[in-house]
Amino acid sequence: MANHSTARRDFLQRLIPPGGGVRVEQVFPDQADLTAAQFPETEFTLSGDLTPYTGPWGPEHAAHLLRRTTFGANKAQIDQLVALGSAEAAVDYVLNVPTTAPAPPVNNYNGPDFTDPTVPAGQTWINAQYNLDAEVYRIESWRGWWLDRMIRSDANIQEKMTLFWHNHFATRTETALWGRASYLYNKTLRENALGNFKDFVKAITLDPCMLIFLNGFLNNVTAPDENYARELQELFTIGKESASTYTEDDVVAAARVLTGWRINFLNATTFFDVNAHDTGFKVFSSFYNNTVIQGSTDGHQELDALLDMIFQKQQVAEFICRKIYRFFLYYKIDATVEADIIQPLAQIFRNNNYEIKPVMEALLNSEHFFDAYNKGCFIKTPLDLVVGVMRNYNLQIPGSTPYDEFQMRLLINYGSGNLQMLPGDPPNVAGWQAFRQSPGYYRMWINSDTMRNRNIITDVLSFFKISTDNDDLSIDHIEFAKQFDHPEDPNQLIDDTLRILLPMDISAAKKQLLKSILLSGQANDGYWTAAWITYLSDPGNQMVEEIVKFRLASMHKYMMNLAEYQLI
Repeated sequence: MANHSTARRDFLQRLIPPGGGVRVEQVFPDQADLTAAQFPETEFTLSGDLTPYTGPWGPEHAAHLLRRTTFGANKAQIDQLVALGSAEAAVDYVLNVPTTAPAPPVNNYNGPDFTDPTVPAGQTWINAQYNLDAEVYRIESWRGWWLDRMIRSDANIQEKMTLFWHNHFATRTETALWGRASYLYNKTLRENALGNFKDFVKAITLDPCMLIFLNGFLNNVTAPDENYARELQELFTIGKESASTYTEDDVVAAARVLTGWRINFLNATTFFDVNAHDTGFKVFSSFYNNTVIQGSTDGHQELDALLDMIFQKQQVAEFICRKIYRFFLYYKIDATVEADIIQPLAQIFRNNNYEIKPVMEALLNSEHFFDAYNKGCFIKTPLDLVVGVMRNYNLQIPGSTPYDEFQMRLLINYGSGNLQMLPGDPPNVAGWQAFRQSPGYYRMWINSDTMRNRNIITDVLSFFKISTDNDDLSIDHIEFAKQFDHPEDPNQLIDDTLRILLPMDISAAKKQLLKSILLSGQANDGYWTAAWITYLSDPGNQMVEEIVKFRLASMHKYMMNLAEYQLI
């Protein structure tokens, strides 16, 4: 695996054109210089607690729930949740994730530069033997497969929870460069996303991708490797937020417990090699009540004893609940939030034997979650932006040929990568900094470079198109408007569109500017109404269609250039 970096670099140079990876063709000219508004600097003081929310239920509440639990709201799913009649019913629906595993990724990457020598086109590669030349393609096939699942996701939390755990139990495809391991790791995240956290930690400990990423498969009695043992405590369970915590000796002892786990590289399974295991007694510090794990020849028995010891510490529940809060609600945890939200959630976690779903139920059903201060306070992650615009506008990745589908998914993923969030490759084992790095947190997603690139993505989809050899991807502005009840009314159309695109209301002045775009600067609302009705009565008239399309595209571009569009 020594040639991983070279193989990946050569692969990307072949498939992604110079200049960042988005090939665009102009659909019609851009005439407006629409400068983004400035971000508000107000620091919110959060309120509410875990009391179940029983207030009004409407599109704005459903949209808020979807923005936080999926990668973006669209009209059909907003209507679907509104029809359920209450927040409680909607949260139940969102947390009801599929139990059937999705169809695995397939070989859609055979093209002019490469043909997989062992996996025919259209067949899954997840059981194929390792092949250095093929693995970069298989990884991108998996990455594109996951992207497509985010875009096509129903109104449930499964893909967002999978990303949350990917950030928590972070691995990088660049380390292993093994498509099968990346897929199986993602499968482990998805299957355990709302299950038992203790079982989840054990599954991740023995996951081939994690064993490679943190050197667990090299850990042996003669040379214990402390890498995973340290992160198991520091990043995955205990954390380092308390004054009283584990010691360096605890890391050493845990590493000895974990010696002997190996990977069968032929079938991507793990096994225990007793000859590589330290069978001596492992003594832990007073933080763990001086626990002694007796040495044995049973790797599962010792691993279970280690996890039993760790999960006796109340810090586990507190640490995980803080991470859930920062990922799904807001980064700031002050004394009030700690007392009213984190500690009660941690108690729920412990009372339910570390089942994850009850914690999510309590948080998403709470008055705190639906508090107005919690809407629009979260800067979109790059994936929320890139996948979100696709979901907002009901776009799906075209694929007139499998290879075109592969290329389009690749372009979109690396568009997100240009914004500092390539799924499958967080910067390090601690995940993306925006979820953990004080004091910046989410603000770290925004700088002069990423802000420009964010606007480029939405501008391209509004006024241009992303193209592969046979496919184009762009927003169909007219079809988007047609889904509303009264697209001929500029005021109603603006309100309906804003409800999907923005997490908060905007000023009357901004709305007036939006309407002036639809009216081409005219004062009478009928100017837009007449244009829309004329188009409907004569859909084959290309000139009329271009007028309507241009005005809608200009308005949507302006909306997506607003600072408010960068928030959820």
